Amino acid sequence: QVQLVESGGGLVQAGGSLRLSCAASGGPFSGYGLGWFRQAPGKAREFVAAIRWSGGSIVYADSVKGRFTISRDSANNTMYLQMNSLKPEDTAVYFCAAERPSLYYNDPNSQGTYDYWGQGTQVTVSS
Repeated sequence: QVQLVESGGGLVQAGGSLRLSCAASGGPFSGYGLGWFRQAPGKAREFVAAIRWSGGSIVYADSVKGRFTISRDSANNTMYLQMNSLKPEDTAVYFCAAERPSLYYNDPNSQGTYDYWGQGTQVTVSS
């Protein structure tokens, strides 16, 4: 069974940086799609970024483009989200997610694409 565990959240001042990690187990993960989502208090969960296990097909939400970088380390089965120039509106619980290999294209921006989810890690950005 695939398990995902996020870490690296915390409290940071506006303009600061954090790096989130998502450790995956239960693979192999060849052909998987990976994504980061976030959910702020009182708001719906929203897409942040996605990447294929191969390292390709990277996409970002417009709200984080140019500030966040998604990557993965296949040797350590870990995905990362480097977050720079953080803003108070980035405050949320951040979740990582994994999509099993599929013969069909599934929208990486959609929560329904993903089969496995982590428990989330809190990111708080103070002004």
